Amino acid sequence: MVRNRIYFTTFAAVMTYSVVGMGAVGGFYGGRLAHAGREVHFLSHSDYQYVLQHGLRVDSCDGDFLLPHINAYGSSADMPKTDVIIVGLKTVNNHLLPDLLGPILHDDSIVLLIQNGIGIEEDLQKVFPRLHIVAGVAFICSSKVEPGHIKHHDLGRINLGNYSCPADDFARLLADFQDAGFQAAEVPYLEARWRKAVWNMPFNGMTVALNTSTDKLLRNPATRQLIKDQMLEVIGAANALGVDKLTPAFADQMIKSTDEMVPYSPSMKLDFDYHRPMEIPYLYTRPIEEAKKVGFEMPKLAMLEAELKFIAAGL
Repeated sequence: MVRNRIYFTTFAAVMTYSVVGMGAVGGFYGGRLAHAGREVHFLSHSDYQYVLQHGLRVDSCDGDFLLPHINAYGSSADMPKTDVIIVGLKTVNNHLLPDLLGPILHDDSIVLLIQNGIGIEEDLQKVFPRLHIVAGVAFICSSKVEPGHIKHHDLGRINLGNYSCPADDFARLLADFQDAGFQAAEVPYLEARWRKAVWNMPFNGMTVALNTSTDKLLRNPATRQLIKDQMLEVIGAANALGVDKLTPAFADQMIKSTDEMVPYSPSMKLDFDYHRPMEIPYLYTRPIEEAKKVGFEMPKLAMLEAELKFIAAGL
């Protein structure tokens, strides 16, 4: 991988980036790329005027930085075509992607979906059959605290899973992220998505259903065991779908790493708190359906899905 990084940095044209969804995730990864000297263009709606005047500020556990001038746009129709489009939108807004992506794609553009859930890439590929798609699975605790201001609390590594991208272009993307200072690694696509689901499915929904935080769930013996049981359901589903590198030991690893994290409210809990739509379809409904197709049931997570749908109906 070091040889690839040297080769592409020396001989290949520098990749240009766009960020669609300048929130806690897209803003952080796009901001770090810009801070490392990459050309990055940001699509911003709610805080467009603010970031034009004040830039983007990231308070990070790895070192704060301010980008006083960024390439910000209120519409993707005004943006240039770029080599990589980072999508940081919540999946509840994915119906907007055809219109948002169209103006900024060229024939060889890569779309990096830094989103949570199962089946996202498959659905986007149906809309853009020739598109080069990569899954971005971020392990990060970050939040957007005010316009143009992101707070990065903990972690930050990212796994990239190649869904439909040419191997050489994927290697360039991975090398570019590594050269920009990210802890980035290649993970087989399906494994990458289900590996993140092991954490996402229990903690996102449980913090909403019980109106609590990750640390409190793990301090209570009953909910700690329930979290582990749910994780084992996800691992079992992944195994049934052919992801054999996920073992029950990974559940213990995830619980241990969460014990060591700062107390944190996952993205679904923040959406619930601020009365925003929750990402139930891709985080729960789709993986439960995919597991059922191969004869594997996820009863505890199916119950959690039903509870979340009940809660969402009252928002």
